[in-house]
Amino acid sequence: MKKSLATIGVLAAAALALSGCTDSAAPSNTSTGDAGSGSEELTTVRVAALPIAETGALWAAMEEGIFEEHGLEIEVVPAQGGANAIPALISGDIQFAIGQPFGPIRADLQDLGVVIIGNYANSLAEGTDVNAVVAGADAGITRPADLAGKKVSVNTIGAAGDLTIRKAVQDDGGDPSTIEFVEVAFPDVPAQLEAGTMDAAWAPDPFRGIIVGGGGVEVVSPYQATIPGLSVLTSITTQALLDDDPELVASYSEAMAEALEWASGNEEAVRAAIATNLEIPEEAAAGITLPEFTWELTAEDIEELGALAVEFAYIDAEPDYARLIQQQ
Repeated sequence: MKKSLATIGVLAAAALALSGCTDSAAPSNTSTGDAGSGSEELTTVRVAALPIAETGALWAAMEEGIFEEHGLEIEVVPAQGGANAIPALISGDIQFAIGQPFGPIRADLQDLGVVIIGNYANSLAEGTDVNAVVAGADAGITRPADLAGKKVSVNTIGAAGDLTIRKAVQDDGGDPSTIEFVEVAFPDVPAQLEAGTMDAAWAPDPFRGIIVGGGGVEVVSPYQATIPGLSVLTSITTQALLDDDPELVASYSEAMAEALEWASGNEEAVRAAIATNLEIPEEAAAGITLPEFTWELTAEDIEELGALAVEFAYIDAEPDYARLIQQQ
């Protein structure tokens, strides 16, 4: 188990660089061009996304040419979490990000002008979910309450991952205040979990599947245990871009909506894109649990997440949801 997990973890880590590569080596052009050239120029937009299975929908849609049909060329910028991408959004280094809704919730409370313009992927309300807390077979951790007093990794501390884990542990009779959360990038989880740097880890596929397939234990799916079907990833931009370039936001929104609808009906293409971009075997990609890809937001679930964050003192007050959530 150790050899296979470490090897696959290294390959997945290498995908961090690969996920930022596109065919957009030529200088970017921020106009769609005029008649006379005989061909329409593409607008290059930079989109932050995590190197995880869910991003397969974006990669596959890019390969399918869906964004080009809307006049866009996507440059994927690797990110560790949605919250980490927010400074780049505000500075204008990227135009859009795909990340957890919790980052925008915090940003709205700081009046940073970050908005959620659409969904991207939902967790599954029942069955095997797209993320879970996992532990080694010999860790003695089999249920949420066992996580009390343990060191648990998440990709970004202070977001939906550790928040829903705390709630799941509390509901199972454990003391969530005794959990020590550490920040570990998802591709590093398999190797670090085996090295014993933490007791358990919250991870999406393919890393969840790598650990469980290697003999590890799936302890709890925290989204299912707290807010079943909660949005895993949302589509984020800034109010400034909405105001200054509404046509670009509209083009991106239309393209993403089409891409996600197409991805939901073309799982084979999504899995092929995952295998290529994360450098994992096709057989491994075939076993990955895919989320529900959809552009349509369920605002009530995001509001419930905000209320939970107040309950656990992650934030002092809930955000202005009317300002934060602007479905395009």
